Amino acid sequence: MPLVVPRRVRLAARCSRVLLSPWARFAVLVLLLAAAGAAVLAWHPQRLFTAHGWQPHTSGGTAVLLFALAYGLCTVAFVPRPLLNAAAGALYGIHAGLPAAIGGTVLGAGLAFLLGRFLGRDAVRPLLRGRVALSLDRQLSRHGFRSTLALRLFPGVPFAAANYAAAVSRIRLLPFLTATAVGSAANTAAYVVAGSRAASPTSPVFLLALGFLGVTGVAAAVVARGVRARSRTGTEPESADGRAAVSDAAPPATAGTKSA
Repeated sequence: MPLVVPRRVRLAARCSRVLLSPWARFAVLVLLLAAAGAAVLAWHPQRLFTAHGWQPHTSGGTAVLLFALAYGLCTVAFVPRPLLNAAAGALYGIHAGLPAAIGGTVLGAGLAFLLGRFLGRDAVRPLLRGRVALSLDRQLSRHGFRSTLALRLFPGVPFAAANYAAAVSRIRLLPFLTATAVGSAANTAAYVVAGSRAASPTSPVFLLALGFLGVTGVAAAVVARGVRARSRTGTEPESADGRAAVSDAAPPATAGTKSA
């Protein structure tokens, strides 16, 4: 005699499958990020620079840890990292502000990675289409540390976009976080230094920090423009001697037939 499953049990099992489905989890992720973004808009993150915007800034090591935690949560809610980095320098100086900013950067990247991996990956990964998306996924999956390091060193790549792109790929968490810490250090340090010297904008340290940010920004714009130009014209990459590379699948060119 076949086993009869009660209707209530079947209904509970069906509801659990629906709630745990990839698109249901993706909807939860969208709602969480939307709520976080709305909370940030209501909070006004520029208050970090005011006297009452960050109350624990007079404490010490505990305040720095709290700031790093708040930094990580704010990056998940899409608060611009340059603002947070400058605030770390303005509140704690270079020596304490830089560890707080880098720690918050790694924490925020890890939180976004875990959210994207467990709530959004199963729904988004089957939708990957196009040469750029598939190429990025392939690079992150095969060369996780190196690819993440390149994304962090390039200042034109949005922080949140790199986090969720890595979450969709097959990269592991530890290489992703390590590459994030190493690749974000230089740019983060420049903003922290600029924030710590914001009261004296004519000081050499402040001007050097701004100069570094300007150079990296211009370099990022030039590289991005070159990539767009190559993608529009469809030019082949050049080999080391300056000639266009030939695809392995292309037939060899003939030198021409001799006349009889």
